[in-house]
Amino acid sequence: MTKSQTALNLDGYTDLPPGKIASIVTYLEMRSPPPSSPMEAQGDWSLQPLGNDRDRYRTLYRRIGEPWLWFSRVVMPDEELAGILSNPKVEAYALNDGQNDIGLLELDFRSGGEVELAFLGLVPGIIGKGAGRFLMSEAIRRAFAQPIDRFFVHTCSLDHPAALAFYIRSGFTPYRRAIEVADDPRLQGLLPRECAPQVPVLG
Repeated sequence: MTKSQTALNLDGYTDLPPGKIASIVTYLEMRSPPPSSPMEAQGDWSLQPLGNDRDRYRTLYRRIGEPWLWFSRVVMPDEELAGILSNPKVEAYALNDGQNDIGLLELDFRSGGEVELAFLGLVPGIIGKGAGRFLMSEAIRRAFAQPIDRFFVHTCSLDHPAALAFYIRSGFTPYRRAIEVADDPRLQGLLPRECAPQVPVLG
């Protein structure tokens, strides 16, 4: 076993090395759309394609994700992110309220016969106002507009505490659980050290 490996205790606690964070990841899937009515946009809400606008995408991603330690797209090289956003089988949208981007929806159709809900999130202060339900309604509608067998997503215990229940309420069924261990992005200077205070910085 190398220095970067730690034996996992399946019947108790496992100490993490300094500088690491861990979360419980829950994988969910939907085989057919739920019998719910599509939700209309409220007020000046509009779903705007992000195209290959990496700056707008990353700004929105950070505003949404920093409170929950989202970092995968922060560390991703520009060329790789551009390859994803410019792929015709990836749909990325900003939910705009007429003045500001307040939500992100990203659907990945690159796997034949299935669609991944890659990202769905809202900026702080917007949760609880119906924007999440609108984004999910759009996600389900757009996913099942294609001939797919499965719509899937994963969420983790670092996300908003209501995220998992929201996905289940939306019609997703949990089918797998995993433990994810990663370097704390705040200690690497990738995210501000003061973000996500509910996960104390150790190290």
